[in-house]
Amino acid sequence: MRWYNNLYVGKNAKKIKKKIIKCVNENKALGKAYLITLPLNDKNVLDIYPDYILIQNYYKRQDMYIVGIADGYEEAKMMVSDILLDCYKKTGQFKVRLMIE
Repeated sequence: MRWYNNLYVGKNAKKIKKKIIKCVNENKALGKAYLITLPLNDKNVLDIYPDYILIQNYYKRQDMYIVGIADGYEEAKMMVSDILLDCYKKTGQFKVRLMIE
């Protein structure tokens, strides 16, 4: 797993940011954290995963690039919106991968 240097962190997730990062790095799950990642395919713009999914063997083997963390699914959806707006403001496009990498 790789982490974006300018990680997007949801308002509620700020309180538990260190705990979320530690758990993900140790292949543990909090059960309420959501991770926003660059997609594993070329069709999506971003993907949202509950933290407990990423401890499965399939995802451990993937080169996941985490760009945001959220406390709950609703916050994760709002963060995706924020990331897309930032991307559009900076690049005039919705090509998040180009903005992030």
